[in-house]
Amino acid sequence: MGIQTRVLDVTKKRQIDQFASEIERIDVLFNVAGFVHHGTILDCEEKDWDFSMNLNVRSMYLMIKAFLPKGGFTEKLVPWADVVMLAQKSGNIINMSSVASSIKGVENRCVYSATKAAVIGLTKSVAADFIQQGIRCNCVCPAKERLTPHLCKKGYKPETIPKRALKVFLNRQKTGRFASAEEVALLCVYLASDESAYVTGNPVIIDGGWSL
Repeated sequence: MGIQTRVLDVTKKRQIDQFASEIERIDVLFNVAGFVHHGTILDCEEKDWDFSMNLNVRSMYLMIKAFLPKGGFTEKLVPWADVVMLAQKSGNIINMSSVASSIKGVENRCVYSATKAAVIGLTKSVAADFIQQGIRCNCVCPAKERLTPHLCKKGYKPETIPKRALKVFLNRQKTGRFASAEEVALLCVYLASDESAYVTGNPVIIDGGWSL
């Protein structure tokens, strides 16, 4: 069937349920939507906390629940229950977490780190609950700074970042360089493939040694 794409707001349950109803089969679910709030707990207003938790954690809860069957596990049976993961007796869920989480304390990343620690907990719980039903669930934990196309569009390129700031960023990376988006993507491809069939419930770190 190949890769299918949809445009939807993953904070809206109705849109997610509609999306799930249109899918004939799902083998890999990659939850990657997220937001980075900058600041300590004193800089985090309730609206910042709520928005971060809603997008970074609740969206994953909604997406995962939509693609696990309700029949036999909850009171209501959804129309697409015969095509979701547990009905298939196979499924692979990948969640995007971060080294800035329960793995490592990071300055000015209070609510972001809290959400990404929650993602690790969610990942482990789903993996433990459904391992015997053929479901795998892992999360990817990249380093804090990555030169992604998104960052480059915002102007965060080596040639545009002030030299002092760039030096601070690079000093945090023991390898002396940033990770590329491609390197993180290749890890995701591995976790999505049959080559990682014996891997589940793991926060897989890709940070160039930053958390050492």
